[in-house]
Amino acid sequence: MRFRSLISLLFLLFFTSSAYARLVSLHPSSTDLISDGVNGEPLINSRSIIKTVVYAEEEACEQTYGFMPCTKTALGNVFLILVYGFLMFTAATYLSAGSELLLEILGPGIVGGLFLPMLGALPDAMLIMVSGLSGDAATAQTQVSVGMGLLAGSTVMLLTVIWGTCTVVGKCDLRDSIAVNNQDTKGFHLKDSGVTVDVWTSYAARIMAISVIPFIIVQLPQMLDSTSGRHLALLVALILSVLMLISYCVYQVFQPWIQRRRLAFAKHKHVISGILRHLKQHALGRLLDDEGQPDEHVIRRLFETIDANKDGHLSAAELKALIIGISFEDIDLDKDDAVGKVLQDFDKTLDEQVDQEEFVRGIKRWLIQAMGAAGPSGPGAGPRTMKYLDHFHVQTKREHALLGDDDNGENDEESGEVADPKWVTIKAALLLLLGAAIAAAFADPLVDTVNNFSAATGIPSFFISFIALPLATNSSEAVSAIIFASRKKIRTASLTFSELCGGVTMNNILCLSVFLAIVYLRGLTWNFSSEVLVILIVCLVMGGFASFRTTYPLWTCFIAYLLYPFSLGLVYILDYWFGWA
Repeated sequence: MRFRSLISLLFLLFFTSSAYARLVSLHPSSTDLISDGVNGEPLINSRSIIKTVVYAEEEACEQTYGFMPCTKTALGNVFLILVYGFLMFTAATYLSAGSELLLEILGPGIVGGLFLPMLGALPDAMLIMVSGLSGDAATAQTQVSVGMGLLAGSTVMLLTVIWGTCTVVGKCDLRDSIAVNNQDTKGFHLKDSGVTVDVWTSYAARIMAISVIPFIIVQLPQMLDSTSGRHLALLVALILSVLMLISYCVYQVFQPWIQRRRLAFAKHKHVISGILRHLKQHALGRLLDDEGQPDEHVIRRLFETIDANKDGHLSAAELKALIIGISFEDIDLDKDDAVGKVLQDFDKTLDEQVDQEEFVRGIKRWLIQAMGAAGPSGPGAGPRTMKYLDHFHVQTKREHALLGDDDNGENDEESGEVADPKWVTIKAALLLLLGAAIAAAFADPLVDTVNNFSAATGIPSFFISFIALPLATNSSEAVSAIIFASRKKIRTASLTFSELCGGVTMNNILCLSVFLAIVYLRGLTWNFSSEVLVILIVCLVMGGFASFRTTYPLWTCFIAYLLYPFSLGLVYILDYWFGWA
């Protein structure tokens, strides 16, 4: 159905652009009558149509590619913006669908870390590119504001309107400052309702905040009121943004491996916490003595209770029986892997078993680790030892949850084998090619239409591209994020906000690299101080907020929503009241 509607729309554009008329050349002094061309008889006097002809000449517009429809009227340009915007939305949708299919077949790594983020930013990059490549330098200087408006508008929309909406639709009940999956009974309570994300989302937010550095560099000459260093600042910012793009892609390629390592370590800490709590419950005395040190006598007696065959050693089978008896129901634990890691902690003689001395030394290290987790403000020693272990257990559970365990039953809807991988790969490639082709074909007409609408209405092209174009180029990404958030799980919320941060990061490095390259190579003037300030404020506020917390209560959505009108108002005031450039 989508292909059929797209073909119909293309035919409509073709036939619209094919209409033409013969222009009759007249002079004001002529009194000749014009024939209707049928009977050879005069129809009307030339004086009566001269004004219409002159008006038609004044309203003539340049067709993109020589055949795409164009108009100088405000209403006509609104219609064309909607048509071309729909086509760019279609391109973004095809790119998104193809990317998801490709990721399903090939998995993360090079595909998820390198190609997919670039493909997601491709429509924006196309529009930015054509805005600065059209016509001579003077024309490009005028049109490049469309590219800057799109860049700023995409960043602001993702971090304000979409961020706030995802918080609202993804909210769950908060318990101990962590969202409870699929539980939303608090309604719109501002403090007790919200979303929780994993620590990788915090890292993504920090990367997003760091990605604004090229903006600061290119803006330094304006801040210092220097004209001599502007060209050099453009070059330095361009080189840095390209290097950051490469570094970001490398990080995304290796990030799944890093995440698996961190998750494995968190599971091991979970095993340590469970064993210590189990030993405490079965201890004949306290695990710590009156001086707050591990009690070796008690630990040795615990060893004897675990040593089922009384041979003075704990075998892998006995350790596995201990772990199974503890019953780690809140995590998906590989028992054999857990036994192997415990042996690695205790067995220093590498004989595949743990003697009593190794057991005592190992338990002492674990207890000291649990005490250290409590910190200097933690509970005291002696009879309150259980508080140490409770604190360590809660901390470990939180760390494990915030690392985003994909094996904890939260991705059942995403499991299953891909049917006919060959056909899915072909389909993904066709969708990606079609999306890229549509974006490349209609980016230039859309930029021309925005400029024509700006000329017809007197509204600056920056504000048109700031508000309207992101709705077309980022709508599929926005809808995808909102759908993920509506599933009301920590994992899907993490994917949602990580996707938003990643999209902004790509805007700040990939799209900015394209923009800086055009400005530098064509010798254009960088006069976007207010726009850069808006990008810096929104990225640093939302990036700083998400960098140091993993739970977003519902009240935080108002911060995001209010930043959008604040951004528009700030640009207007700085540009048209204070004359910033």
